[in-house]
Amino acid sequence: MNEHFFVYNNDFFRSVIPVIGHQNRSFRYGDGLFETMHMHRGEIINIDLHFERLFAGMQLLELKVPIYFSVASFIETVNKLLSKNSILENARIRLMVFRGDEGLFEVENNSTNYLLETFALPGNTELNEEGLILDVFPGVTKSCDKFSNIKSNNYLPSIMAARFAKKNKLDDAITLNAFGRVCESSVANIFIVKDGKIFTPPLTEGCVAGVMRRRLLEMFVRQNCNVEEKMLTVEDLLSADELFLTNSIQLIKWIKQFGSRTYGNEKVKEIFERLIENIAIQ
Repeated sequence: MNEHFFVYNNDFFRSVIPVIGHQNRSFRYGDGLFETMHMHRGEIINIDLHFERLFAGMQLLELKVPIYFSVASFIETVNKLLSKNSILENARIRLMVFRGDEGLFEVENNSTNYLLETFALPGNTELNEEGLILDVFPGVTKSCDKFSNIKSNNYLPSIMAARFAKKNKLDDAITLNAFGRVCESSVANIFIVKDGKIFTPPLTEGCVAGVMRRRLLEMFVRQNCNVEEKMLTVEDLLSADELFLTNSIQLIKWIKQFGSRTYGNEKVKEIFERLIENIAIQ
């Protein structure tokens, strides 16, 4: 088996080497955030949008941006790591940033650490033929504040939603916000199609500010599509014509069943083809 490597603060380590201690603030408190990016045929899709979101999140968490944090230096480091991991063109890239080791209230050590990982992905970019089956994750809601939109290292609601989905033989689960309205899935933003119009919850509903969500909304506006950010209820999902999820790794995934309701994918197929053309990948 080939050795696997990761990068910690610009240094390369074998995957079996521990680099984070018991005082790590991300481990103790979830004090940090992460980005998950999709490299397709050697190009990182939407890298500028990922870094824009990363820097906005770091500013919100009062994390200092290291001098060496730039798109160009990041791509160089990613390519070196891909080479060491024998990954050729297609990869899932995970970048985690977090504050230095200290107690809860001691903030003198405000240095920023980062950890970079790469994992091989298949090269195909096709809409899923077998639709997803989802239901609502009950009992836990997501807050609607300025921290809800970032990809925080405190990922507990999404983790538990994913566990609920697995236990119940679902592909994913929908999380609700503090007002009982639709927020997102455990790993993706959600869109619905109703009477030819496309809807998705606004960021004020507590969902993550997804890069693929943003890219898709910008594409809809440019192409004069009938789209609206709107508060959605579970009843809205059940009365929709079609449902789909978006994230950076899976791009678009259509939902075949939500609860007891089933859906087609005619409009989703059209949206997927437009997206692939828009981001110029095959």
